[in-house]
Amino acid sequence: MPLKWTIDRAQRLVTVIAEGEVTLKEAEDYLDAIVVADAMSYAKLVDCTHMVTHATDDEMMALAARIRAYASAFKGGPLCFVVSTREMLDYTRRYINLGQADRPMQICKTVTEAKAWLAKQKA
Repeated sequence: MPLKWTIDRAQRLVTVIAEGEVTLKEAEDYLDAIVVADAMSYAKLVDCTHMVTHATDDEMMALAARIRAYASAFKGGPLCFVVSTREMLDYTRRYINLGQADRPMQICKTVTEAKAWLAKQKA
């Protein structure tokens, strides 16, 4: 499975590791699982270092619609992506722009940098 996540209730942190090709269905399944787990308000670290996607514009719009729907019903916690390629940087920026969520969001180059940024959001 290309998306693996852990929910740390004590730290109020969801850590996601994306490896290989991630499809729209897998992204939607992750979002649904986070809602069901009542973890939308938790901080999220999404490591896309080894992720690939070939999402179409239509798929990105469908994902954005789901994000906006969840954002209207649940408060989202800070979100930080770790990205290492230009292609994933472009997808991540589109995700952020299309989702229009009202929460702190950041793109970092390393997991260490992402953890430091998230720690500042909790302070």
